[in-house]
Amino acid sequence: MFVQRTKVLQISLLAIFSAFVVELIFGLISNSLALITDSIHALLDSVVTLVLLLAARWAIKPPDAEHTYGHGKIESLGGLIGGIAIFLIACFFIYESINRLQSPPPSVLPGLFAIIGGLYTIGIDFFRIIILRRSIKKIGGATLKADFYHAFMDLGSTVVAIIGIILVSYGLYFGDFVAALILGILLAVLSVKLIYKTALDLTDVISPELVKKVKEISMSTDGVVDTGSILMRRSGDTIFADITIALRGDTSFDKAHEISDSVERNIKNKIPNASPTIHFEPNWKDVPLDAKISDIAKNVDGVKGVHNVTTHKTKGKIYSNLHVMVERGIDLSSAHKISEIIEQKIQEQISEIEHVTIHLEPFITVPENINIEDVETEEKIKTILEKYPDIKKIGRIVSLKFENILKIDIDCSFNKDLSIEKVHDLTTEIEHIIRTEIDNSVITIHPEPI
Repeated sequence: MFVQRTKVLQISLLAIFSAFVVELIFGLISNSLALITDSIHALLDSVVTLVLLLAARWAIKPPDAEHTYGHGKIESLGGLIGGIAIFLIACFFIYESINRLQSPPPSVLPGLFAIIGGLYTIGIDFFRIIILRRSIKKIGGATLKADFYHAFMDLGSTVVAIIGIILVSYGLYFGDFVAALILGILLAVLSVKLIYKTALDLTDVISPELVKKVKEISMSTDGVVDTGSILMRRSGDTIFADITIALRGDTSFDKAHEISDSVERNIKNKIPNASPTIHFEPNWKDVPLDAKISDIAKNVDGVKGVHNVTTHKTKGKIYSNLHVMVERGIDLSSAHKISEIIEQKIQEQISEIEHVTIHLEPFITVPENINIEDVETEEKIKTILEKYPDIKKIGRIVSLKFENILKIDIDCSFNKDLSIEKVHDLTTEIEHIIRTEIDNSVITIHPEPI
């Protein structure tokens, strides 16, 4: 597609440059200021087409150490230089047109040669319009569209020049100079617009509406709570955007990355030439206090897991309780230091919390695949369970050994009308008795209603 685009622009460049040469030569031969002025317009169009061609070529060149955003600004720089040059030439032709209008009629008036030169350019303009229109339908591209519009503008200016030349043939000797004056003013206006646009591009100006659109796309993506700074700049056809999004503070890293990918994909779908970079940061607004406490504790060195986080308010003060798992091999002094750090961080970041109570537990990594069963231990556990009349049915008992740890999973059924508090007290008591009877045991009791 890139090769096709550059070939079309090369053909367009050769065609319009040939029009410049023909109009300039025929304008000089026939002494037509209007035709000479239009040839400069064709030269401007050649410069613009050349800039578009260079932009298309440089677009595939990857960023390097000195051009981290690529080389798209070359297009703007070329347009600025070309625009200034054409503006100066346009001013000269305006001055020359006014000067000749005040002078006696020239001895040599534009004639057939001038009309032939103009008709040649009209033919070239129609040729460019046709090939550019077909190419836009097939392969698209901003550079082709820009050249298509310039071809239309060049066609209009050439028609004005020919009208001026024809007026001369009907005895209106100053028609050529009037046409040249009109074209000179048009050329000056177009060059100023080109200078203004490219100058703005070089200063990284961006449309506020485009920034607003990016913000709306980001905010409409599921999981995004808010947006922070949105920094955008244009380099050639590419629009670079650095976007900061806010996610719920308890969002996992994997989920945050997934949301960021969705934001990037949505922006690219609605702004095809965009190149977004997404940054995310936590937002704790409207996030439950328990989730924030859990996140603070999990980020303390030495913490292997956090669970059973609860908060309650008494007399206007908030109290927090949480269970924290640490390496089972460390001593009490080291574990207590970890709990002190957790408490300090929680109270620093959540000032309304009056007191934090931390229950320390040993953390044990259980392998995913264990296939060594201890039948003797399972019978021992069954004997303990049978002593509890509240247990209506003893289900599966699985005891698995690894290293010096015994992992015990128990299924047992209780009366369905029994309160969950009573069930919890019973299972806690059973776990304690089993740990007393069996050293280094890790117990999980799964209660079921019956």
